[in-house]
Amino acid sequence: MTESFIKDPSARLDYQIDWSDWLDDETIAVSVWIVPAGITQYGVATSTATSATIWLTGGTPGTDYSIVNQITTTEARINQQTLKLLIRER
Repeated sequence: MTESFIKDPSARLDYQIDWSDWLDDETIAVSVWIVPAGITQYGVATSTATSATIWLTGGTPGTDYSIVNQITTTEARINQQTLKLLIRER
């Protein structure tokens, strides 16, 4: 599943993926974010037992970026979800 968000290039915002529906009785053991060139991760990404959060800034107006969150569960299952950032002047 890919969620899309419109972001101004100067905005510094947090984005979260809620994994609770997919996890069943498991929890997140490791969360890794893959951020393409042109977008900057601001600060440290965090995760809870059921969600992962990243802070992002930057981007080129008119450009769309795919930011991927890959998790590993306590049962060693691995899955990914993608956030799509649409960079637009606001």
